[in-house]
Amino acid sequence: MDESTAKKTGSEHLKAKQIVYYVLGVLEVLFTFRLIFKLLGANPLSPFVSLIYAVTQVFLAPFSGIFPSAVTKGLETQSVLESSTIIAMIVYAVLAWGVLKLIDISRNSHNVGNR
Repeated sequence: MDESTAKKTGSEHLKAKQIVYYVLGVLEVLFTFRLIFKLLGANPLSPFVSLIYAVTQVFLAPFSGIFPSAVTKGLETQSVLESSTIIAMIVYAVLAWGVLKLIDISRNSHNVGNR
């Protein structure tokens, strides 16, 4: 493998890792918003809150029902601790870590195989 091909492959792996970090970051931020909104009893009819709930629900579906949600009723709002959101945050972080390791393995096998 010539030097330009090696640089191209290295930059492709770097770009793939950056994409994984970006997607994980977006998901984690959305989950954090959801967790805070539920804990503080945000109005689900608010357009922004509704959008966050709708987008994150797709990614939370596999984790629904693992544990019951803890609900505290206040005078004006209802506070909910969704354990499924916390579990999803952990699982997606671990999955991203695994994908990043696979990218590293792919890069290393590329470098070893082409010497």
